[in-house]
Amino acid sequence: MSDAVRVLIINEPSDLGAAFRATLEHSPALRTVDEDDLQEPGTACVVLAFAPEYGPEAVAALRERAPEARILVAFQAAGAAEIGRFAAAGADAFVARCAAPHDICATILALAHDLPLHDDETEVAAPEAVAESLGLTPREAEVLRFLSAGFSNKEVARRLTVSVRTVETHRLNLRRKTKTGRLKDLVQLARQIGLAPVLEGEARPLRRIDHEAHRAASH
Repeated sequence: MSDAVRVLIINEPSDLGAAFRATLEHSPALRTVDEDDLQEPGTACVVLAFAPEYGPEAVAALRERAPEARILVAFQAAGAAEIGRFAAAGADAFVARCAAPHDICATILALAHDLPLHDDETEVAAPEAVAESLGLTPREAEVLRFLSAGFSNKEVARRLTVSVRTVETHRLNLRRKTKTGRLKDLVQLARQIGLAPVLEGEARPLRRIDHEAHRAASH
């Protein structure tokens, strides 16, 4: 039996391009399967589902059918509320559809083997790709990272050497683009899609969902 990670692709968009499929098919560590093979025992299985074609309800149904599978949701753009719905439905991690095929495959492998969902080569590029997919400017993404670490507007302004009014403007833009006015939603969004918060020790969070923590926070 092959030790390759099984990959089930759901709702693969036609505009994804041949490069992704070629990269996946030529990786000896990955093996594409059909839904009939989802329950096959042995090797890990990652389901790559494309949103919005594959919604939270479908993710929840899939989680019921295949509780052991890891679910990776690829999105073009998503707000904090939508990300939260996917996480509550059972999604394990998220990736931008605009990410390079190699990076998507690396994320699949990391998720399957319970490894951190980043490495030294993609640590800087991943937040930029995610911010772009959400329509955020680099400065807005940077402000979001500070907010997720609990910094006040005044503290963010001091660290970025800008005025408090400028930070307030960025916060308003963030709330408009993510369709939420609650800071905790912005924090959740930053953490779940891999925008690492700015910490004194620069500890790097994973882009994996802790479902127990998520359920506790929702109550």
